Amino acid sequence: MAWFIDFALVVAAAALFAILTFHRISALVTDVPSLATKGGLDLVTSRGDVIGASEHLGLSLWDRIVLDVEEAFGALVVVTFLYQWACLTLLGRTLGKGVLGLRVTPRVSRHALRRAAVTTAADVAVYALACVLLIEGKFALSVLVWAVAVVLFLVNALTVFFPGRRSLADRLSGTSVVGTFRRA
Repeated sequence: MAWFIDFALVVAAAALFAILTFHRISALVTDVPSLATKGGLDLVTSRGDVIGASEHLGLSLWDRIVLDVEEAFGALVVVTFLYQWACLTLLGRTLGKGVLGLRVTPRVSRHALRRAAVTTAADVAVYALACVLLIEGKFALSVLVWAVAVVLFLVNALTVFFPGRRSLADRLSGTSVVGTFRRA
């Protein structure tokens, strides 16, 4: 349940980045005077290659849009990592774990760094890489990376059902999740 709360925060951040990216792309595409100036300059310097000039304008616009989307995925990975790392370092728990009365032990900075890295990779980073590869046109590699992302997510999540009830992130970082509420 704590994971669902934390992941809802990641989804909210993803939605915010999607909205911001949409506005960046809309501003780029609807900036007609800038496009006309760039297109006109490309046409003047094209030596009569009108098709080549228009293709160059279209491709440069596409490259800019792809870069905006890639930056949004990169920002999502960074924000997710910083959220995990800062919460674990400062509070010993993420907000989801705090709501459910859980904490991560031991509360050591290097453990928090490793745990945040594994959690971010399993929950967001590898999926983001698959999406970036897809928009770059590397379809087969994107599918392969997506499959790796699914396996990594499942290995991280399902290991809590093994003895010791520790996720892959816990096992690799030397931490455990324990309850903080006292029973009466």
